Amino acid sequence: MTGILDSVNQRTQLVGQNRLELLTFRLMGRQRYGINVFKVKEVLQCPKLTVIPNLHRLVKGIAHIRGHTVSVIDLSLAIGGRPTTDIDKAFVVIAEFNRSIQAFLVSSVERIINMHWEAILPPPQGSGRAHYLTAVTNIDNELVEILDVEKILAEIAPVDETMDANIGAEIAQAQMDKPTVRRILIADDSTVARKQVERAITSIGFEVVSVKDGKEAYEKLLEMASHGPIDDQIALVISDIEMPEMDGYTLTAEIRRHPELKGLYVILHSSLSGVFNQAMVERVGANSFIAKFNPDELGHAVKTALIN
Repeated sequence: MTGILDSVNQRTQLVGQNRLELLTFRLMGRQRYGINVFKVKEVLQCPKLTVIPNLHRLVKGIAHIRGHTVSVIDLSLAIGGRPTTDIDKAFVVIAEFNRSIQAFLVSSVERIINMHWEAILPPPQGSGRAHYLTAVTNIDNELVEILDVEKILAEIAPVDETMDANIGAEIAQAQMDKPTVRRILIADDSTVARKQVERAITSIGFEVVSVKDGKEAYEKLLEMASHGPIDDQIALVISDIEMPEMDGYTLTAEIRRHPELKGLYVILHSSLSGVFNQAMVERVGANSFIAKFNPDELGHAVKTALIN
């Protein structure tokens, strides 16, 4: 298991080709789940956990890993399942989301699978655990569920969504000097993340066009362009990177290739981290990258977009 991520640094060429690699695992049952390898730092046998008073009910305990103290979240319990048992035989997936390190307790870890984002689909309507899903896929004729980790983390440690009022005033001043349409397209497959961005953007007086993946975003932009110049209808695009059917890198590349869309300002806004991000931003032609989720940084990025 220690070698399962040895080649992660060689996997960055998949980004920008609408491809990803999923690390698959199981919780308390037969259902398989997946997480993007780029978010995973390490997988290891569950270490000794320390239970301290007043822990959140979803946190199984505290672990000391590589000189850091991390909370170990029981992923099965977090999505409404049974608490994880046989801790000594369980594993922890160390991942980085939204600028912080988390440890997720899982029953077993299986393998890494190379996939195309087109094979990652939105969850079916009416699925029982859709409340915690961002996507599903089929591997070896078996349904694999991709969890909305951002929703789980928001329930454990809610983030401050309030944007500094001064930023709104600065944006208003910038628009007096250079008027633009006050509408922004937001693409994100996580309901929680999408709502966070929507609230931040509407708080500074913008209308929001909200979609759940890159494919839907591109189709919406094409529809707008068919009715007239895109700059008269939308100020900029804020897009997640990881999304079913079409990721944010591919969306940006498609925008740059289209003669009627290529001038759009694109901000990539993602929980993904890593040194490859800036290189990929430049490669696909995005204007900027922001790690989730800081409303003030998002506001400053919008202001920069409007000034430019």
